[in-house]
Amino acid sequence: MSSRYSNGGRYTGGSGSGTARQDGVQDAGTPRGREAGQLSAEEIAAILAQSYSGRVVTGMEDEREDSADSRSAEGKDTAEKEREARRKKRVQEMRRRKRRQEQMRRLMLPCIAAAAVCVILAGLGIGSLVRKHGDRQNTLPPEGSNEFVLNGENEDSSDHSGTDEDSSDGSVSDGDSPNSTGTADREITYAGSLNVAGCYVGSTIAESLAEELALADSLIVRTLGGRSAEPPLAAAADGAASPDGEVMSENVVFIDVEAGRILGQRGADTRIPPASMTKILTVLVAAEHITDPDDTFVITQDIVDYSFVNHCSNAGFEVGEKVTVRDLFYGTVLPSGGEAAVALAVYAAGSQEAFVGLMNEKLDELGLSATTHFTNCVGIYDDNHYSTVYDIGVILKAAYDNTYCREVLGVRTYKTSATEQHPEGIDLSNLFLRRIEDRDTHGEVLCAKTGYVDQSGNCAASLGVGNDGRVYICVTARSNDPWRCIRDHVALYQQFLPG
Repeated sequence: MSSRYSNGGRYTGGSGSGTARQDGVQDAGTPRGREAGQLSAEEIAAILAQSYSGRVVTGMEDEREDSADSRSAEGKDTAEKEREARRKKRVQEMRRRKRRQEQMRRLMLPCIAAAAVCVILAGLGIGSLVRKHGDRQNTLPPEGSNEFVLNGENEDSSDHSGTDEDSSDGSVSDGDSPNSTGTADREITYAGSLNVAGCYVGSTIAESLAEELALADSLIVRTLGGRSAEPPLAAAADGAASPDGEVMSENVVFIDVEAGRILGQRGADTRIPPASMTKILTVLVAAEHITDPDDTFVITQDIVDYSFVNHCSNAGFEVGEKVTVRDLFYGTVLPSGGEAAVALAVYAAGSQEAFVGLMNEKLDELGLSATTHFTNCVGIYDDNHYSTVYDIGVILKAAYDNTYCREVLGVRTYKTSATEQHPEGIDLSNLFLRRIEDRDTHGEVLCAKTGYVDQSGNCAASLGVGNDGRVYICVTARSNDPWRCIRDHVALYQQFLPG
């Protein structure tokens, strides 16, 4: 049945043109129908009110949605700003702590030297006082403790006949021996436990020195492995030989560390994507900024997603898992875990971006900033993430000089701590070290880290000790097979090390 009203509320009539409807309403085609079809004022007002109410409600809902969206956007911006502020604050604090540590190192030796000078001056002052009052005999401190005895010519010297016997153990003479007339030049005799004049156990000077040293010790930030005093590796390429034809990797460097000499090379200074060899610097920078390996860190969804999206290898940590910082170190190196490396970076610096800044600072410190630059801590390919096999060798040497990194890079197998997600821990392996240890390298390979991205192929960096007791570094890149990469390292060790 057709409606009698159009969308605007106007009466349009029924299907007939002048007949009466069965429901008793006259058709609009007749005068009587038109009269019946007209709306009353009350009906018109009701329709207008209903239409207006709908528009008002719709408008209010739109306004509420816009307001909610605006508040949500503002909240996200505020949260992002707060996170960024916290990250910057962490990095600033890390740098302040690093500077303070360096300052303490520089000040420690001068402070100790100054303290020693003060003690010596105090001893000289006491000696001067003794010379002025040589006619007196004093014993400090009381008998039975650390003491020294001052002997001079006085009427009571006969009462100290035991002094000569004591002096035979460690006397220091300040003049000639007593003469035949019974007169004696002034003599200072120290007890065996007394080291410096005026500074005996329990004295004010000793206690003051102990307090100062304890304070200085508390101000020193002890990072994992400490900071090595060894200078960065620098090796000359004069007379370097070409690798044997058996070596298939396109980029090769073999370095005699102690001699500072490149024994063999092929494209050693050519720019390459370093792949997961990047993680050598990751663990080094982390070790220099972390103090407690037993602290814990919770793996986040963002960290796992980052590793998954970039097709990284993983150690096996799960979202929400609370793992130790020590486990993050080994998870970064042995299985080359992407999630472990990012977690280590976030723990050390607050964010991966801030940590990468520390990595590039370390490159500058090693003198490599002109030829190496990193954009991430994992080794993911990027046009601005590059290095050379020679530079990777320098980085490996710096990591080897850090005792903690040396341990992490040299372990064959490791089991992580038990967690709720992994009650029995996770078994990790350094496959390169396990596969090369049964091969003849004319020595022993101590540390290694592998890597792979499509642009660099299979690559690896290793450090070994030859049968001659010398340390050597080997880095290769652009091999087409992981086993071929291992065989290249074996061939290079055999070529350049004495059998």
